[in-house]
Amino acid sequence: MPSHSVSLVIPVYNDPAGIEKTLRSVSSLEAFHEISVFVVDNGSTDNTPEVIQSYTEEYQNIHLLVEDETQGSYAARNVGIEHTESDIVMFLDADETVDNDWLETALDAMQRQNADYLGCNVELTLPKDTLVARYNVQTGFPVEQYLREEHYAPTCALVVCGDVFEDVGPFDARLISGGDREFGERVFNAGYTQGYAADATVFHPARISLKSLTKKNFRVGRGFTQKQRYYSDRYGRPGLPPTPTGPSGNGEEGSPTSVFTRVAFFLLSVAMLAARGFGYYYEFLFGSKRSLRDSTR
Repeated sequence: MPSHSVSLVIPVYNDPAGIEKTLRSVSSLEAFHEISVFVVDNGSTDNTPEVIQSYTEEYQNIHLLVEDETQGSYAARNVGIEHTESDIVMFLDADETVDNDWLETALDAMQRQNADYLGCNVELTLPKDTLVARYNVQTGFPVEQYLREEHYAPTCALVVCGDVFEDVGPFDARLISGGDREFGERVFNAGYTQGYAADATVFHPARISLKSLTKKNFRVGRGFTQKQRYYSDRYGRPGLPPTPTGPSGNGEEGSPTSVFTRVAFFLLSVAMLAARGFGYYYEFLFGSKRSLRDSTR
């Protein structure tokens, strides 16, 4: 059982099925009753709040919070951080699931590595077997590589000591994407120990449509321009994008074997690189500095 007070923060926006799946998974954790769960609704316009409320009525340690002034997952996560006084704050995204021992495994890895900031293993699953989904699985979430080379872990599978937020501050809610990297670098530069829990797996559904994957990469491109806008000393001046690269994958298994699939994956890599480029220059040409209370829904 957890030896520290623990909170779990889950942001959600217009995803009733996803948050229901995640809360069902979380409520099955072996140490579930030892943690506080804060689900932060980011101004949903559907029945997402009602789904969350059905769980708050059944479980006393699940709480519904609302962030409907600033649109963005980082703003929603910050509201969760503000409402917890726990020693350790864990983060998941809606639509993810975890094994029953995920919480204890992650905390054990954090203690063994004496880490203040911990990334968990992310395994992409196939909700539907499409070419785009298989490409997304192949490119994946190489969390260990992110930590080693760029000093961050994605917020969909992150564990942070509460004292870290008091020292370096919360996520930058102005960023539409890339706030996980910006925050992780801040943590690393402040001298905190970062770790990786290979056995604490978070299951994340792959994107199955070209539209969804393109939208994500467009947002990633916009986020990089925003990071340059606010942190030019770290990321360079807006208008000068980073060296173009395709999305990096785990490179361990699931490599395409047929010529058709290899060609298709190559074309998808080019298309996603173009989407990030379009997003970058869209934000550069039409974006503007956001205050922390701006809403850009």
